[in-house]
Amino acid sequence: MPNITASISPSMATSHQPMPDQQDPLRKAAVQLEATFLAEMLKSAGLGESRESFGGGSGEDQFSTFLVRAQAEQMAQAGGIGLAESLYNSMKEAQND
Repeated sequence: MPNITASISPSMATSHQPMPDQQDPLRKAAVQLEATFLAEMLKSAGLGESRESFGGGSGEDQFSTFLVRAQAEQMAQAGGIGLAESLYNSMKEAQND
């Protein structure tokens, strides 16, 4: 399977600043929500589906969801698509109200 993070252009990878205070429970929850969203989008895009020829067989089918999830988590930790930051700000605002 292709490495999804290798296909991200450098300008895209640096467009989001690393999120501060990774220990904040709200930020952790926001990053996990973004990772879940990204995993679903990657699955919808066909990442993790076995190929007709030279595929990995039933083993690939069984473990591809783990690979997709791990890639989505790495994308979210690297700044993702900005969804985690929006979710964090919304949750922080709701908590302060």
